[in-house]
Amino acid sequence: MRLVLASASPRRRLLLKQVGFEPDDIRPADIDESVRPGETPSQYVMRMACAKAATGVVAPHEVLLAADTVVSVGRRILGKASDANDALKFLQLLSGRRHRVLTAIALRSTCKTRCRLVVTVVKMKRLGEEEITAYIQSGDWQGKAGAYGIQGMAGRFVPWIRGSFTAVVGLPLAETADLLASFGIRPKFGA
Repeated sequence: MRLVLASASPRRRLLLKQVGFEPDDIRPADIDESVRPGETPSQYVMRMACAKAATGVVAPHEVLLAADTVVSVGRRILGKASDANDALKFLQLLSGRRHRVLTAIALRSTCKTRCRLVVTVVKMKRLGEEEITAYIQSGDWQGKAGAYGIQGMAGRFVPWIRGSFTAVVGLPLAETADLLASFGIRPKFGA
């Protein structure tokens, strides 16, 4: 079976490689990512991952892997910040609070689809204005749900998490590996 990744995210490719999976092809999904009225964060992220998996063309010998990650504060969904002002608002909202990071993964072949939701609780320390300004100026917030990357400079803002670190980065590896195994895809260590 060939593994096709429905994501242009370099983080997801690196995470997969870290545990021995190398996508045979990259086919980013282009879908409308608008939140529907009344949609909860978990409903939204599952719909996004499943929609990304559903839009890709899959040959009989392929498995398509799609994922989506959001940060939520209560019912409020924080996707990727559109600009520095958006990032400032996100970080001010997250400062000193617990929030949830939801990552949904979806795998699809020609005969089956499986989806999984992974929820991680993250505590962000109270951030000073200078810390937020310096982080925004670094540009590290760009392209990241909630306007921060736990695997980078913002790691110093997070005193603890409960759940999957790699799900916060963008792909829960244990859960993804289990789903891939259920489709007959095994890691290629040393390849």
